[in-house]
Amino acid sequence: MESIISIVNQKGGVGKTITAVNLSASIAAAEKRCLLVDCDPQGNATTSLGINPSSLKPSLYDLIVGEHAGNNVILDTEIPKLKLIGANSDLFGAEVEMFSKKNKEYLLSSILSDFKDQYDYIFIDCPPSLGFLTLNALAAADSFLVPLQCEYLAMEGLTQLLNTVRLVKKGLNPSLVMIGILLTMFDRRNNLSHQIADEVRRHFRGVFQTIIPRNVSLSEASSYGKPIILYDIRSKGAQSYLELAREVILKREDEVDQT
Repeated sequence: MESIISIVNQKGGVGKTITAVNLSASIAAAEKRCLLVDCDPQGNATTSLGINPSSLKPSLYDLIVGEHAGNNVILDTEIPKLKLIGANSDLFGAEVEMFSKKNKEYLLSSILSDFKDQYDYIFIDCPPSLGFLTLNALAAADSFLVPLQCEYLAMEGLTQLLNTVRLVKKGLNPSLVMIGILLTMFDRRNNLSHQIADEVRRHFRGVFQTIIPRNVSLSEASSYGKPIILYDIRSKGAQSYLELAREVILKREDEVDQT
């Protein structure tokens, strides 16, 4: 049974794309068939997997506007079980071009329905906004994951996001659930990181046990176009994402057992 998970936070710089790339790579390393959909016009997930967005053709944009269909848009990565639908700046124009289209909020859902049975997990890396593309990602997903940086004002943005999700559930996708909140950029030497982690666990349910630390190797891996498990598997960042992958797989298996 496939699982479509949107990785979403309207605030930039929270580790959203790093999580999308490294969680999907870590689950693919566990022999699960994974597809990562880069839904951000900046194309950072595409770059982080070693592909140049500026030379990418076709891309997610071409699927959305109907110029291409199916598997000819799916790219291989260095990890055999991980595939990619890449994105580039063309995607900035999708909202304008699709403005008058009927059921435009379900375009991504329709696209993924054509081949989702080929994958165990589909991850969608959302843009840092709550606009057209993020709504499409939430309408297409079974669940969503929220990376939350251990920094000041983090919970304020989380409340706004969860309010948006409630509207999406009411109007577009009643079955959408939160798979978890992921604490990122945790600095164990910083008292503020500990305070925020405690506050998030106190006020919100579904916080992952795994915490992603501040780790130079994670940023370096992205700049080299590699998932962290291929760049430095011994790093704290790699070990954290492998642990998160185990948590996600176990949560999904528990859900399947209960159905």
